[in-house]
Amino acid sequence: SNWGGSRQFMITLALSNVLVAPTLQRVCRYLESRNLMIERAHLDAVSLEKINTDIPDGNEIFLVRILAASTTDDDWLHTEPKIRRDLLQNLGRVSKWLDDRALQLCTEKIYLHNYGSDYSDSAGDVDSAVKGEKISPFDAEICVALLDLVHAIMASRDPYGFSRSNIKKVMDRKQAMQIVDLFKRRFDPDHKYAEQSSDAFQQRVSQIQASIDSDVELVLHKEVLELMLSAVQSTLRTNAFVDGRYSLALRLHPEICMDPADKVRNSLPFGVFFVSGRRFTGFHVRFRDIARGGLRVVTPATQEMFAIESARQFNECYDLAFAQQLKNKDIAEGGSKAVCLINMDQVSSKDKPFIIRKYVKGMVNSLLDCLTPEEKTKQKVKDYYGQDELLYLGPDEQIAPEHINWIVERAAERSYPSPSAFMSSKPDAGINHKEYGVTSEGVAVFLDVALRETGVISDTKEDFTVKITGGPDGDVAGNMLKILHRNYGASAKVVGIADGTACVECEDGIDWSELLRLFHEVLPLSEIDASKLSANAKVYLVDTLEGANMRNTMHNRVKADAFIPAGGRPATINDSNWDKFLEDGVPSSKLIVEGANLFLTPKAREQLHSVAGCTIVKDSSANKCGVICSSYEIISSMLLSKKEFLQIKESFVPQVLEKLRLLAEREAKLMFREYKQNPRALPDISTDISAAINRTTDALHVALSKDNISEDKFEELFPILQDFLPAKIVETSWNDIREKVPPTYIRNLLATILAGELVYREGVEYVNHISDQSLSVMAIEYLDQRRSVDSLKRKITTGEELSPTETKTLVSLLEHGGARTAIEFGGIENVPL
Repeated sequence: SNWGGSRQFMITLALSNVLVAPTLQRVCRYLESRNLMIERAHLDAVSLEKINTDIPDGNEIFLVRILAASTTDDDWLHTEPKIRRDLLQNLGRVSKWLDDRALQLCTEKIYLHNYGSDYSDSAGDVDSAVKGEKISPFDAEICVALLDLVHAIMASRDPYGFSRSNIKKVMDRKQAMQIVDLFKRRFDPDHKYAEQSSDAFQQRVSQIQASIDSDVELVLHKEVLELMLSAVQSTLRTNAFVDGRYSLALRLHPEICMDPADKVRNSLPFGVFFVSGRRFTGFHVRFRDIARGGLRVVTPATQEMFAIESARQFNECYDLAFAQQLKNKDIAEGGSKAVCLINMDQVSSKDKPFIIRKYVKGMVNSLLDCLTPEEKTKQKVKDYYGQDELLYLGPDEQIAPEHINWIVERAAERSYPSPSAFMSSKPDAGINHKEYGVTSEGVAVFLDVALRETGVISDTKEDFTVKITGGPDGDVAGNMLKILHRNYGASAKVVGIADGTACVECEDGIDWSELLRLFHEVLPLSEIDASKLSANAKVYLVDTLEGANMRNTMHNRVKADAFIPAGGRPATINDSNWDKFLEDGVPSSKLIVEGANLFLTPKAREQLHSVAGCTIVKDSSANKCGVICSSYEIISSMLLSKKEFLQIKESFVPQVLEKLRLLAEREAKLMFREYKQNPRALPDISTDISAAINRTTDALHVALSKDNISEDKFEELFPILQDFLPAKIVETSWNDIREKVPPTYIRNLLATILAGELVYREGVEYVNHISDQSLSVMAIEYLDQRRSVDSLKRKITTGEELSPTETKTLVSLLEHGGARTAIEFGGIENVPL
C-alpha cells in the first residue's frame, strides 16, 4: 500500500518450512532488483508443536514485515500499480520456490525485445514484456525449465557442449524469450490466444524457427533454441498457471526425449513428466498407461557429481522404468520410475533431511497439479492430451516413511482417485518394504535356486560364501543379511560387505551376531564393533583415502561364491571397468544376483558372461518382488479401509510373502530350465521371459476388452483371480471386487495372470512359436485345459477311480508330453515327488 503518503509499501509475508536466513536474502535481492529499498524490517517466529526435530525451521511460521520505498523518480501513479501486482504475484514464489538460476535471471537480466509487439492481440496487456525492463520471475522460471529439459535430453550425448553453463548463454538471445512467450500464450487458461489453435500455433513456431535460422549463427545456440521450441510443441499439459504451485511440471510427448542414435533405448515410453523446481529436476517415465514404479531421490555430494548425475538423469530414469516394465510382468501395472535429482551445493548434513523433504513435496505436488480431477486446478490447466491419467508410485532410494505418509495425505487433499493407491509401502496401512524385507525375499529365492543349479550348494553341502554391497541399515542389503542367517545359519559366510560409510572384509566370515546387531539397530557399517570380529577381519572407514578406495573396490577384490549387489549407484560395473571384476581372467564371484537396480550395465553383463563364464541373475528378475508386493498392497487399499486393513494385516502380510516367494521360484526355475534347453546368458533369458509374458499380456488386453469377450466368458476367468489373491483378501473382500476395483485394472490383472500361467508352465519357446493373432485365444484355451488336467491330477492324488475315458486321456497325455517333461527334469528319476 501507499504508506504515510510517500512512495512506500508495507509488505507482509507468512512463510513456513523455510530456512529463514537464505529466504530473507532472496527477498532482499528481489526487492532491490525492483528498485525498492528496505527502510525497516521485522521478523516474528511462531512456534508450532514439534513434529520432527530433525527438520530445522520446519515447525515454525515466520511473519516478515518490510517497509520498502521506491528508489526511482518514475511517475509514481503509473508505476505503483504495476509494482504492487509484481509483488503480489511473485514475492511468495521468489521467497520459497523459485530456483536460484531463475532468481538470478529475473534480478539481473532485461528483456531484449518488446515481445508484445509480436502479436496483434497483446497491445492492451498491462504487464506485457517491455524492452529494457527486468525479466519477470514467471518468464525466468519457464526459461530455466526449458533449458533444464534441453540439458537433460542432450547432455548424455554431448556432456560438455550441453552443460548447464554452456546452454544458459542462449538467454542473451531474444528468441529464448520469444519461445517463453509462445509457451505462455499456448497454455494460458484465462485468455483465448490464437496460438491455442493448432494452425496459429504452428504458424508462430515457423516464425520463431525462421528467426533462429536467420539470426543465430552459433551451432550450439541454434540447437538449444530449436530444442526449446520443440519442447513447447511436445508439451501436452502443464501446471504453469496453477495457483500456489510448488514447481513447474510438463507432461511431454515422449518422442522429444528419444535419441534416434541410441539403439539400446529404442522403446518409446507411454508418457513422460518433467518437473523443474528450486534446486531440483525430476522425471517420471512410464511404459504403460497404468504403471507402477518407485520414486528415488539422488543427492550428489559434490558439484562434479551433480554434473554427472544431471547429464544422465533421463537415461537413468528411462533405464529404471524399462527394467521395471520387465519386472512388472506379474502384476496389472506396467513399469515406471521417478527420479528427483537435488543440487546439494552448500547444504549441510544437518539440513539435508529438510531439503530432501521439501523437494520431494515440490515434485509430487507438481505431478498432482497435472493429474488431479479437482475442478479449481483443472480450470488452470490447458490440456492438449485430452485424457485423465493416473500415476502409481512406490518408495525407492532416500524415500522415508514420513514422505510416504505425506504423499498419500496430499493425494487425498488434492482429490486424487484412490489416494492410498498413489503411494505404496505405507508404514501403517501398507506393507513397508524395509520392515518386511519383501524385495530381499525374492532375491533370496533366486540366490538359492542359482546356488543349487550351479552346484555351489546341494542337499548334502550347504556351506557357501557371499559378498554384498549395501549396508545393514539398508532395505535390500539389511534384509538379505537377516534372510541369509534365517535360511542357512552359519553355513552362509559373509566375507565382504560395503556401504556408504565403510567396508568390512573377513575370509572366515564376518561375525553374524555383529552384522545382525547393526541390522536390528538400523546402523551403518561404520558403527561395527571391531572387537567382536575375528583377527582376520578388516574394517575400512571411508573418511580416509585408503578406506574409500577399499570400499569402492570391495565388490571387485573380495573372492566369494556369490555376489549380491544390494546397494550402490547404477553402472558401478560398466562397459569400461567390468574387467576389474576379474583376476587373471577369473571372476572374484562366479555367481551374481542383482538385488540393486542397474548395478551392472548390459555390456558389462555380456562381457562377464562371455569372457569369464559368470552366471548373472538380472535385476528385473531378482528384485521383482518389491513391486509385486506393492501391487498386492494397492489392491487391498482399493478393497479395504485403513481400519479394515489393519485388522487383517497380521495374517495378510505372511500370505503375501508366500506369494512373492512362489512367483520368484517359478521364474528362477524357468530361467534355468530354459538355459538347459538352449544355453545362453541368463540376463537374455530373463529378458526373453519378460518379453514373452508382456507380449501375451498385450494380446490378452485386446482379447479381454468388452468388445471382444462375452460377460459369461469373462466371469469364467474370475477363479484365477481368486487363486492369485492372498486368502485373507478373498475371505474378507471377494464380493466387493467388481464394485471397488476399476474394471480396467481387473482386466489388466486377469491378462497378466493368464500370461504368466502360460509362460511359466510351458516356457518361452512354446509361446514364441504362437502367432500374435492366435496368442490370446491360446492363452484362454490353455486355462480351460489346465482345469481339466487339474481335475485328473486331483483324482489321482486322492485315489479316486478314473473313468475309462479319463484313463485313456491320461495315457495320451503321457505319451504326448511325458518324455519331454522327464528330459526337462534331467531324467524321470529326478522328477520331484
